[in-house]
Amino acid sequence: MSYSFSLRVSFVSFPCCAPENLQKNWLREFYQVVHTHKPHFMALHCQEFGGKNYEASMSHVDKFVKELLSSDAMKEYNRARVYLDENYKSQEHFTALGSFYFLHESLKNIYQFDFKAKKYKKVTGKEIYSDTLESTPMLEKEKFPQDYFPECKWSRKGFIRTRWCIADCAFDLVNIHLFHDASNLVAWETSPSVYSGIRHKALGYVLDRIIDQRFEKVSYFVFGDFNFRLDSKSVVETLCTKATMQTVRAADTNEVVKLIFRESDNDRKVMLQLEKKLFDYVDQEVFRDNNGTALLEFDKELSVFKDRLYELDISFPPSYPYSEDARQGEQYMNTRCPAWCDRILMSPSAKELVLRSESEEKVVTYDHIGPNVCMGDHKPVFLAFRIMPGAGKPHAHVHKCCVVQ
Repeated sequence: MSYSFSLRVSFVSFPCCAPENLQKNWLREFYQVVHTHKPHFMALHCQEFGGKNYEASMSHVDKFVKELLSSDAMKEYNRARVYLDENYKSQEHFTALGSFYFLHESLKNIYQFDFKAKKYKKVTGKEIYSDTLESTPMLEKEKFPQDYFPECKWSRKGFIRTRWCIADCAFDLVNIHLFHDASNLVAWETSPSVYSGIRHKALGYVLDRIIDQRFEKVSYFVFGDFNFRLDSKSVVETLCTKATMQTVRAADTNEVVKLIFRESDNDRKVMLQLEKKLFDYVDQEVFRDNNGTALLEFDKELSVFKDRLYELDISFPPSYPYSEDARQGEQYMNTRCPAWCDRILMSPSAKELVLRSESEEKVVTYDHIGPNVCMGDHKPVFLAFRIMPGAGKPHAHVHKCCVVQ
């Protein structure tokens, strides 16, 4: 008998779009993925949960959670764990992360690790944990130190880690949110950018933390908003190869506030305008054509971790920054250079679990959700696959597995 086993992660936010409309779109597209892949274990990771104005969005958060736990689309998931960091008044601890785990009724035995007792406990029923997660022994949560990103007065970046065991297959699931690019102009100055270095430091910290000596080492999946960006300097040089650059400075400080790239001929047409929070390129199709494949050569941040993290080939367009206008689900905003911020990464041993599942039929899917509708400024991504639990054991049962970001 074969079972299904699915790890599923997704980016969720409630920004400027009408919250009710955004929530309806997001859930409809999410349920479609569930219906298509029919996972038996599903993990959903959310970052900036509730949006940037968290306190004002709490009612929408509550409605979202209730809908997920009680909807007809999820009725076959009779066990669930929900971890919401809602302690927004604590600058020291607040991460705005939300982690959801759903277990299908056909899964007979699944265990979650208690980090305090250092033992697995059988998962039964549906439970929601919120507010102060620091006292919850079933997870590890940390917010990155303020000195990692000092120019941001109150950063909510951090990670939540849980550990699971299904049919002798143990693995960690890490919900992560790394630092953003504060200024397009600063990101353009060097290659790699200073912000890339900050993300490198934070991700390295997380990886060191989850493989330290406190607990047994297991396979791990890290998924969330990594805020990985294309190498800005290289992208601009490629997009504006035949352009001339005009520098605009502030009258009082002489600080560079804008860069304008114009074609050398063609009536000096403006190709690109770059400001702190403006990336206005003349042709957005370059980011959508063939799913932006031509730009993947500038996606370099993961290469630093090539021996520690693996990712399947990307075949979907950049996941950020999409318009928050409900009528423009395929349009990028002119605020940042489009990039693959949202990713699903795995350890070398987790890679073996995933790729071992490949057969004549396609059983591994790495894609985005809601390509044609407004899902917020990020498009969720998901990974669906089959693994063999009890890896290496003869005659092990094949399990079906699925992850979404």
